[in-house]
Amino acid sequence: MSNIKKLASQTLWYGVPTIAYRFLGYLMNMALPFFIKMPEETADLVQVYAMIPFLNAVYNFGVETAYFRFSQTCDKNKLYSTLSISLFTTTLFFSILLLIFRTNIVSAAQLNNHPEYVLWMIAILTIDNFNTLPFAKLRQENRPKMYAFARVAAIFTNISVVVFFLGFAPSIVNNNPSSIVSYFYYPSLGIGYYLIGNVVENIVTLLILQKEIRQIKFKFSFKLWKEVTLYSAPLIIVGLGGMINDVLSRLIYRHVVNSDLANHEAGIFANIFRLALLTTIMIQAFRMAAEPFFFNQSKNENAQLTYARVMKFFVIACCFMFLFVSLFLDVFEWFFLHFSNKNWVEGFGAIPILAMGNIFLGIYYNLSIWYKLTNKNTYGAIITIAGAIITIVLNIVLIPILHYYGAAIATFVCYFFMMVVSYKLGKKYYPVPYLVKKLTAYIVLVILIYLSHIFLTHFINQSLWFSISTAIILIMLFARFVGQIEAKELSKLPLIGKWYQQKN
Repeated sequence: MSNIKKLASQTLWYGVPTIAYRFLGYLMNMALPFFIKMPEETADLVQVYAMIPFLNAVYNFGVETAYFRFSQTCDKNKLYSTLSISLFTTTLFFSILLLIFRTNIVSAAQLNNHPEYVLWMIAILTIDNFNTLPFAKLRQENRPKMYAFARVAAIFTNISVVVFFLGFAPSIVNNNPSSIVSYFYYPSLGIGYYLIGNVVENIVTLLILQKEIRQIKFKFSFKLWKEVTLYSAPLIIVGLGGMINDVLSRLIYRHVVNSDLANHEAGIFANIFRLALLTTIMIQAFRMAAEPFFFNQSKNENAQLTYARVMKFFVIACCFMFLFVSLFLDVFEWFFLHFSNKNWVEGFGAIPILAMGNIFLGIYYNLSIWYKLTNKNTYGAIITIAGAIITIVLNIVLIPILHYYGAAIATFVCYFFMMVVSYKLGKKYYPVPYLVKKLTAYIVLVILIYLSHIFLTHFINQSLWFSISTAIILIMLFARFVGQIEAKELSKLPLIGKWYQQKN
């Protein structure tokens, strides 16, 4: 259990900055409906932010996972320098390639009204990938405090830029046209300042991580690079397929809806997706600590038992996140109705479907350790390709018919498929004693709780306060249930463990 405590502690350290980073970024994105009243005006920005993670998978070609994997057996300094030189080179190559074909990208992505978005996107990708390995180095060396500082400082910089140029600069220039602000504020850029804020954020991060960057030596081991490349090559497909599964619905939404409302719906769906992603804040925090942890634990005799325990706590945490998002939808809806345009609440019913799909994705991330530890990354690529095919087909078929719900169902089915197949293959090649029946019961229970809340708030009492109080009671009942079932395990965890020990 000491290993679980260590992971919990590291997840907390990585989790706080990651949650702060994600949540503050999320709040900034949630501010879009208050800067922009009509959803269709955000469609171009949505398109760019859908392309960025997809292209990022091409840029970094699974280098983080490879770094964690080979740092167990190779000279860390030589590995860090070799991979850094490789990543810098490929990043510059891909960025130049995108610059050459930027007009084609503008045309294909229907960004003719904002061609400058592509240039800023390239800048974001380039600088962000320069930061990739320094961040991985901090995680591998268990330096979460520095990681936390870099992440939080960067997002605060981003928020400051966006809030200033979209919130304060317009009134400053209107009240005082000769102000110094008028020399660098351009009203025509509008929400393009979101992208500019992202560029500034990445530059600040690069400056904060300069100590780690200066540790790169101009020594390149071709033999080591070749070995790492053979290992990580399938991870490129995994990354690309994963991004297809993650962003395709937003990327193609306005291309498959034959309607004058395509841009309108694309903007709204992006907002729906942001709400559903609240469930992944914890998942991202967990991944920051878990990936290096899993590799470090792989040599231990009881590694599989540790992985099983980690999965249990992970699923429980995801269940609470799902309940938070799904049971308080009425609160989010009220917020948008009173402080923004009512159009933004369209399709809110699709959010729980997306949220549960993202939980399946988080479980898949946990399960994927089997092919990373056994050097069977090709299986990961095959699973991801199959998931991508499902995503592509279902999005094309369902979005024109069911719109928001079609995209949500495609995400749900894809991640459920990937989770099940990975579990089946993992049992064969690297068996881990996961408590499948118990974890399935927890997931089914939270779905039933959500459905009960719908029934109560639609047929018993439709007031907002009844919805909120019922949601709180249901979450507390679930927490009590889990606490009774897992009391023995919870008593061994940091922070909450003391309370359970006293209770016992």
